[in-house]
Amino acid sequence: MKVGAFSISLSVKDIKVSKEFYETLGFSVFAGDIERNYLIMKNGDAIVGLFQGMFEQNIITFNPGWNQDAENQDNFDDVRAIQKHLKSSGIKLVKEADETTKGPESITMFDPDGNTILIDQHV
Repeated sequence: MKVGAFSISLSVKDIKVSKEFYETLGFSVFAGDIERNYLIMKNGDAIVGLFQGMFEQNIITFNPGWNQDAENQDNFDDVRAIQKHLKSSGIKLVKEADETTKGPESITMFDPDGNTILIDQHV
């Protein structure tokens, strides 16, 4: 199963302070809008999303159909196929994808330790 590009989405208290911190670690702004309280920071293949006031806890994020540069991939597993596999394996989803649609969609679940996992397909 191919879950796509990996990133961590962090719930931050002050996006400007967090931006400066991650820039000190060698990250640069890859996408986002600081005025809308979110930035995607990148250092090589490492991606950290900074989100102020959007969610309460950090989220592990996968993007089917994208590589680490957010470029569309021709060969990937659609989030709906991933959903079917997870459900048939007994994984409980918090948010399910609409299987009657195509294109962008997402699913959300918790790992055994309560960490939120988002599989967020943009293509």
